[in-house]
Amino acid sequence: MFKKIVSLLILLGGFFYNLSAQCPMCKASVESSQAIGGKSVGMGLNAGILLLLSSVYIIAFTVGIVWYRNYKRSLPANA
Repeated sequence: MFKKIVSLLILLGGFFYNLSAQCPMCKASVESSQAIGGKSVGMGLNAGILLLLSSVYIIAFTVGIVWYRNYKRSLPANA
């Protein structure tokens, strides 16, 4: 079961690789830096935002799995 979940997460991670996850202020900053000639600023900013966003979901997913496993262990066996 765990291998299926990890495989699914890896597969879904490939689909969301090129997302643009910028707030309006970040977008304005990137657009102004691109006008000057710096394209790497926007790519780095997007990567940082996606890293911060994914870390929250990874932590929530991990807490959910630990909670579920502890819940299943606390149930009495039906045998």
